[in-house]
Amino acid sequence: MNVRDTYPGLPSTYAPRVHVAEVTAVARVGAGMVRVTLGGPEMSDYPTTGIGDEYVRLFFPDEPDEHVRLPFVAGRGWDYPEGVEPSVMRTYTMRAHRPGSVDVDFVSHEGGVAAAWAAQARVGQQVGLTPPIALYDRPSWARRQVLLADQPALPAALRIAELTGAAIETTVIAEVPTSEHQLGVEAIGIHPAYVWLRGSGNGRAPSALVSALRRANIDQETYVWVAGETRLTRDARKYLRHERRLAGEAYKCVGYWTDHAEEWEARYEQLGKEFHDRLDALYASEGDAEEIADQISEMYETAGL
Repeated sequence: MNVRDTYPGLPSTYAPRVHVAEVTAVARVGAGMVRVTLGGPEMSDYPTTGIGDEYVRLFFPDEPDEHVRLPFVAGRGWDYPEGVEPSVMRTYTMRAHRPGSVDVDFVSHEGGVAAAWAAQARVGQQVGLTPPIALYDRPSWARRQVLLADQPALPAALRIAELTGAAIETTVIAEVPTSEHQLGVEAIGIHPAYVWLRGSGNGRAPSALVSALRRANIDQETYVWVAGETRLTRDARKYLRHERRLAGEAYKCVGYWTDHAEEWEARYEQLGKEFHDRLDALYASEGDAEEIADQISEMYETAGL
């Protein structure tokens, strides 16, 4: 398997590895985000797919000023040498890419390893950073796109708009707590339409995003991208596939995070080996992707997940 198969969209000359990324700048972005710029010597060849929602895995040290224990790349996953304790990992989308550095925006909130690290981040601290993988896949026939996001997914929605807004009519529908949390596209000359919803902004009920999706102008030439809390995105996908009966290529619904994740994990673990094995088999199967996604969603919903 070559790098193009393992990490699609990256240069064929790039050898995938987990990079040591050093904090080079920290800034507040609006009322609810901390932007951390990551660079340093080990990031000189850090790649990009050039797709707006490319995501990375961040590995954190045990203490902020310590060195981070790095895994090695294994396919699209990672592993550690025998006897090495894994570092804490979280998944984030890349807000910006420049040669040798990237920006990652963190939602400010109480609790959570990543949010706590970002709140105290200082120049010189380090994390591990995997190569990026992207999910946004707008079909060639699309003439307009609707991007829906809760607050954690807003950086990805804005970057998609920045990278594609010159080529396609774009509407961004985003849920944030207050007007001070509204953030816009930063690229010069790109002017998407914005619909701002008031809510918790973090996917917790009640969320207005699915209701807004139902009201959105979605025709046969519209591509829909939805990202946010996992249950929210499952509801959005169910609406687009089973009520609107859109083709699978007409939408992408991506679960970015899970509300009450510890409770979710505990519930998941209680379901036992038979449930886990069946779920793993579905994820590994090579049938129709949308039918498989239907079965996976049904399993989660039946289990109360």
